[in-house]
Amino acid sequence: MLILAIDTALDACAACVLDTEADRLMARESLAMKRGHAEALMPMIARVMQQAGLSFLALDRIAVTTGPGSFTGLRVGLSAARGIALAAGRPAVGVTTLTAYAAPVVSEHGEHPVIAAIDARHDHVYFQVVGGDGTSLIAPQLAPIADALAAWRFGPPHLVGNAAGILGERWPAHAAPPAMVDAQVAPDIAWVAWLGAAVSPESAPARPYYLRAPDAKPSKKMPPTTLQPTAS
Repeated sequence: MLILAIDTALDACAACVLDTEADRLMARESLAMKRGHAEALMPMIARVMQQAGLSFLALDRIAVTTGPGSFTGLRVGLSAARGIALAAGRPAVGVTTLTAYAAPVVSEHGEHPVIAAIDARHDHVYFQVVGGDGTSLIAPQLAPIADALAAWRFGPPHLVGNAAGILGERWPAHAAPPAMVDAQVAPDIAWVAWLGAAVSPESAPARPYYLRAPDAKPSKKMPPTTLQPTAS
């Protein structure tokens, strides 16, 4: 399977082409940036496609990060992925940034739990916790940093993500220290591609992945009869 992967969710702009049958990256490029994703992405995609020697019609699917992340950045990547998918007649699939951060650690089958965390500012983080085997321990959520730190109870974790350093600095003194603090501005684009190859277009659509705070409540002004369950 030939996968074009795109990531503009956080403080980087990245793209790569993966050949899953050959188990190799045909081309990749990543640039750290806080702004300017819209201007940088399409030329970057053109370069990696040229380096891979492929046309968009040769691709089997397009994978893109869906969040959590910057609203503007997410829209840039998602729009590009959907546009290429539509033009090439290929499916676009979504990969969450938290999953992309955790995946390379889980692939090592270590003994430590993995906390993937993204800075949401205002003393909050987007985070999820999985076991070393990938078993879910805490589902993805937006929560105060204190809630993420409460995951010390699962044992010394491998912290990963752009908020890994924040959690490491504030780790509870009474708890065993983290096994690893792996601060990364963005996930490895190669893992976005591999995850994109593994998911199904039906279960992993290329659309924004939004997380709400666990205690979010509807407006009191909203009539009870209009309330509908919503997916996180």
